[in-house]
Amino acid sequence: MIIYNVTTNIHESVHDQWLKWMQEKHIPEILATQKFSSARIVRVMIEEEMGGITYSVQYVTDSKATLDQYYIEDEPAFHQEALSLFADKMLSFRTELEVISEH
Repeated sequence: MIIYNVTTNIHESVHDQWLKWMQEKHIPEILATQKFSSARIVRVMIEEEMGGITYSVQYVTDSKATLDQYYIEDEPAFHQEALSLFADKMLSFRTELEVISEH
């Protein structure tokens, strides 16, 4: 199992709009690609020196091959939409995590 993690710092001025968009549009559309079995959004419990509010969105997929397929087929359009809506009010980075065991 692979977790595709997207950590985003969102400026307070667009926070509510971004969170609603994530919950009602963006995450459901990513799940609709059928490349991920689930997703969760969690708040990172730190105060950033640069301000803003930080979230981690974790999408679960079955393999690295499926994630690579997502990068090719779907991610560019999703990324472009986020940039067009939130541009300089959002800073994101991505991490790929391999689940070794769950207890």
